Amino acid sequence: MENFFKLKDNGTNVRTEIIAGLTTFFAMAYIIMVNPDMLELSGMPWGAVFLATIMASIVGTLVMGLFANVPYAQAPGMGLNAFFVFTVVFGLGFTWQEALAMVFVCGVVNILITVTRIRKLIIKSIPESLQNAIGGGIGIFIAYIGIKNAGLLSFTSDPGTYVQLGEGGTVIASSSAVPALVALNSPAVLLALFGLALTVALLVLNVKGSIFIGIIVTTLLGIPLGVTQIGSTMSFSQAVSELGVTFGAAFGNPGLLSLFSDASKIPLVLMTIFAFSLSDTFDTIGTFIGTGRKTGIFTAEDQKALESGSGFKSKMDKALFADATATSIGAIFGTSNTTTYVESAAGIGAGGRTGLTSVVVAVLFAISAFFAPVVSAVPSAATAPALIIVGVMMLSAFKEVKWDNFAEAVPAFFAGVFMALCYSISYGIAAGFIFYCLVKIIKGETKEIHPILAVSTILFILNFIIMAII
Repeated sequence: MENFFKLKDNGTNVRTEIIAGLTTFFAMAYIIMVNPDMLELSGMPWGAVFLATIMASIVGTLVMGLFANVPYAQAPGMGLNAFFVFTVVFGLGFTWQEALAMVFVCGVVNILITVTRIRKLIIKSIPESLQNAIGGGIGIFIAYIGIKNAGLLSFTSDPGTYVQLGEGGTVIASSSAVPALVALNSPAVLLALFGLALTVALLVLNVKGSIFIGIIVTTLLGIPLGVTQIGSTMSFSQAVSELGVTFGAAFGNPGLLSLFSDASKIPLVLMTIFAFSLSDTFDTIGTFIGTGRKTGIFTAEDQKALESGSGFKSKMDKALFADATATSIGAIFGTSNTTTYVESAAGIGAGGRTGLTSVVVAVLFAISAFFAPVVSAVPSAATAPALIIVGVMMLSAFKEVKWDNFAEAVPAFFAGVFMALCYSISYGIAAGFIFYCLVKIIKGETKEIHPILAVSTILFILNFIIMAII
């Protein structure tokens, strides 16, 4: 194990990696229950998506751990699953089988741009100031996820400024929605605040495994408060019986066989695949840049090997390939885009540095197939403090940005802040790219814009136009 994962070389040990894996898993375990709930709205059977979510997570995370030897976990992405249901199926009228086919094609596209070095060229093209801003921005994003999951925020929207998708469905409010601090009188909120204070205290005292200990203690304390409750789900055998409905459905009719049968819809299909791929690609790049540089998971030598080497010589190369393959694998089982989870930062914050962390996460996903009610019992009030703390840790990346240089500060600000405000890593990167190019054009320094960054910016703008049209 030492030789395979090179634990000593990465300044870690088996105990730390196991704790890191447990921390990452519990920070992202919500997807096991949430993803089936989301995709079920499109007509997919809950049990099948439940197993597809777990299987895609296991395969993608194992490839990340065993092939790339990095502590990142993969699972179907939030945001991308909402796009799958509400935009592709409800909005554009495609069947869920055709939507799965698009996800599969998106994965193939991601594999191609990874093998052909396009992804690494994109990373190379991003200025160091923006890379640091992305790292700090992901810190804000993770902390915001934690604050929201802790139930500390309420949102007020004016009458007539929101729409509801179907009876009892998702509510989409306009910018009139205003956040506010909730009344600190509910057991869940008070439990989250206790967990936050406990985790801070443990970290200040340099207690090993502080973040994981905080999760466990807060979960146990939630039992008498009625916050920690054993969930209910269908049996494993029932889920297995439904898996045949979604497994391979992406290749049937409806599915890949019907996706390109109507010539008039081909432009719309291609635009949708493009939207899937762009978001997936930059979510992953942002996560790797934001968490890998500061922690040393991707060293300067590794970065150099990425930029100058061929094949899969660097850990970043291997990690990008692992991420690219996961989306197509997930589509085969029957779920929306599988992506590298930003919640992996929780395990990294707990000391995870190698693929052993990912292997632990994959094993826990496998176990969860049989013990979903137990896994789902860990409340968000227990995992939210971990995300807030990790977000705080990542903000140090902002210190590398020259904030007194307005031309550098503007794109860095938008790259960092938009991630949280738009709840999307890729949108934050898009804002940073757009303002970086705008500043350079205004200053007459267009030659300093890397061609790849310029093309990426144009693609982002094109994506926004497409989304406005469809």
